[in-house]
Formats: sequence, structure tokens, C-alpha cells
Amino acid sequence: MSTNIAFIGFGGVGQTLAKLLRDQRKELKENHDLDPNVVAVSDVMKGSIYDPEGLDIDVLLKTLQETGNVENYPDTPSLIKGWDSLQTINESNADVIVEVTYTDVKTGQPAIDHCRAAFENKKGVLTTNKGPVAIAYEELNSLAEEHNVFWGFEGTVMSGTPALRLPITTLAGNEITEITGILNGTTNYILTEMENGKSYEEALQKAQELGYAEADPTSDVEGHDARYKTAILSNYIMKAPIKAETIPCEGITNITKESVEDALKKKKVWRLLARIKKDEEGVKASVKPELIDMENPLAGIKGPTNAIVYECNLAGPIMLTGAGAGLVETGYSLLIDLIHFRRSKGFS
Repeated sequence: MSTNIAFIGFGGVGQTLAKLLRDQRKELKENHDLDPNVVAVSDVMKGSIYDPEGLDIDVLLKTLQETGNVENYPDTPSLIKGWDSLQTINESNADVIVEVTYTDVKTGQPAIDHCRAAFENKKGVLTTNKGPVAIAYEELNSLAEEHNVFWGFEGTVMSGTPALRLPITTLAGNEITEITGILNGTTNYILTEMENGKSYEEALQKAQELGYAEADPTSDVEGHDARYKTAILSNYIMKAPIKAETIPCEGITNITKESVEDALKKKKVWRLLARIKKDEEGVKASVKPELIDMENPLAGIKGPTNAIVYECNLAGPIMLTGAGAGLVETGYSLLIDLIHFRRSKGFS
């Protein structure tokens, strides 16, 4: 039985997932009983098409590459063009919506509306957008549970590194009392370059040249990106309904070359750390630069790499490290979720 997929948004991440579905088709079918069938694409800039019988991924990608608009896809008797995102969600025969639109992380829109519409239409959602999970987790999770549908958002924290699914599944049975993580690769790269002798300004410029930092790096260097991810971890792993804007947050812009050098002399390093701690008073979270000893495993995390440590009552500290960004890694996070969607209740 095919799994019908509709893409809402079809930028780099969506196209990467489409390529993975094409290239891994045989393995997905044989090992995961997953037969993906892309039936729709709806993108504000790239157009919208829907064919209930399914679209040829090779033709779809070639059409987009050559013309810039999926609506130039060759006509078929069942092909429909021009639907907007909500019409695609509401009226297509998709089983699952891949929501990868350009979304304002501060408002969570339009992704929140897309998730809401999908759940109300009893369709699962896979997304890499942090906004809906960080801002509207309680509402959307309740809606997904009410309609008995799947909601996957593995890629919202550490991209394709399973920072969300690992503690829920592999570490099941443990009580996780604290989570500490390096959740932003851009700031970690900058701090590592400063340890190598660069000033903050020089390290930031190199990060921008290499594509690790945006032209406006505010979300990264002020800690906002890490704060949204901290909210997701708090809500999903710790079951604590903490909103991102309430998490105390400090970035790395006040860290100087001299402070980095002084730390190294004391066998310490600066790291921008997200902390979520559970005690008898509840769960508290923060994002701020911290001085840590060289012996701390997080001190060895260099460059644009992410890492996270789960303090478990039975297994002890468990550290997970990997890429926190990248098209293939983020596309893979959606594939992880799609495989779990196929295995989920009511769809086996």
C-alpha cells in the first residue's frame, strides 16, 4: 500500500527529501514496507500541482530545475494546478503532509495553520519548522492526539541527529533529570575559531563566508535559535509546557578574545549551553554562555557540531553528537519521521 505525500513548501529541504525518496525507494520498500507516492506540491514561489495518482519525482525535479515552476509539469488527465496550501491539505488524498514552508519562527506561521488543518483532516504531519513545536506544542499535540494522527518533528532539534526520538524510545524507562546541549552550530563554530586566536568579529565573518551564519546572524549569536530548541526539548522530553519567550537567554556577543584566552589558561572553554533541569520545584530552562572544564565532554565539541547530554537516573549521562544542520541531514530527519509514520498506529 502506497503512502501518499503532499509537500507544503518545496525549497532545498523538501527537494532533498524528494531525492531521498527516489534514490532509496527499493530499500524503503524492502526494509520498511514504505512505498512513498508524492501526490502534491504547493509552494508560494514555485507553484502548485496535484495528481491523485502520483507525480514522477524525476520529472517533478527536472521541471523545477529547468523552469523554476512545478506548474510546468507535463499535463495528465488527473493533474490539477493552482491550489493554495490549505486547499492542498484539505482536498488532496495525501496521507501525510510534509510541512517545510518558510515560516516565521517568532509566530510559527504559516506552519501552525498548516499543521492545524492537516490534523483536523486526519492527516499526519512531518515538519522541520521549529515555530509550531516551540510556540504551539500543547495545542497541536492535543489536536493530533484527538484525531489519532502522527506528528513528526525530529528535524527541529539537531537536524538528522535523533535528539528527540532517542530519549523517548531508546532511553525509555529512565527518568531524565537534566538536559544540557550545544544546540547551535554557528555559535559553537565562532567560539572554536576564537579559541584558535581569532576575534569575535573575525570568527563571525568566517562563519558567514562558509555559510554557517546568515547575513543577519542575530538569531544564532543572541541565542534565540537555541532557545526555541530548548523549548521543544522542554515540552517534548521533559513534558514541561515552557514557552520559548519565558526562557532566560543570553548569546555570545559579549565574549571577547581576551576572555577566551583567559579561559584557556585555566584549562576551561566557553560554550553556549542550553540547560533544562528537573527538581522538586519543577523544570527550569536557560540558554547562556558557560565556562566548562576541559574534561567536560561538551568541551571537546568543536566547530559547527551539535551535542546533547541526557542525565538519566538508570543509564547515567548519555551524550549524543552530530550535525545540527545541512540539507541532507535535515531531509533525512523527515525520512526518519516518514518511516515512523508508516509504522505508527492505524497505518500498518
